[in-house]
Amino acid sequence: MTASSYLNSVRASYDAVAVASARQLGTELAGKPLDRAMLAAFAECVRGAEGGGGAVADLGCGPGRVTAHLGGLGVRAFGVDLSPAMVAVARRTYPGLRFEVGSMAALDVADAVLGGVLAWYSTLHTPPAQQPALYREFARVLAPGGHALVAFEAGDERVRLEQAYGLPVDLDVYRMPPDRIAALLAGAGLTEVARLLRGPAPHEHGPQGFLLARKA
Repeated sequence: MTASSYLNSVRASYDAVAVASARQLGTELAGKPLDRAMLAAFAECVRGAEGGGGAVADLGCGPGRVTAHLGGLGVRAFGVDLSPAMVAVARRTYPGLRFEVGSMAALDVADAVLGGVLAWYSTLHTPPAQQPALYREFARVLAPGGHALVAFEAGDERVRLEQAYGLPVDLDVYRMPPDRIAALLAGAGLTEVARLLRGPAPHEHGPQGFLLARKA
């Protein structure tokens, strides 16, 4: 699959489910204490870094709920998403925050300016052969001492997704082993700080992984 074809499918699919996903995911974090703990640790690392308080980009922000959660943790967060419909929902829901349409593979952000980068289940539709470029882009925009947090579905398989939030979609999900994600981060110059692997919540189909890494 070419980069343009899979990006077109991702954009169209998330445009279609933007409103439904916002409705179904709005309070999801309330029932996931371990996920919140990783976000809290990430926020504390960003705030505590040298020259702390740098902005955090929530890449693949969807309807903006995690962007807003980070804001509540005391970091200056903004969201970027490939889907214009998702960005429109996020702007309506959180008018005090900044949301932009864009690709995490080519961010409209200067080099070495961000305190943090969050990819909350947003790399899982990218074919593995194209993922190294994503992590290099994360490293490019992070300031020295900045942190990246990646949430992903742990495993080692491609899953075809034809329905989400009760609506038809056209997506592939790539489940990745934690060591593979760590290697991709390391290859981009981001050193692993911590990882968490938890069991699935009732609506999930397998273990969930979280990796926190730092740019030297």
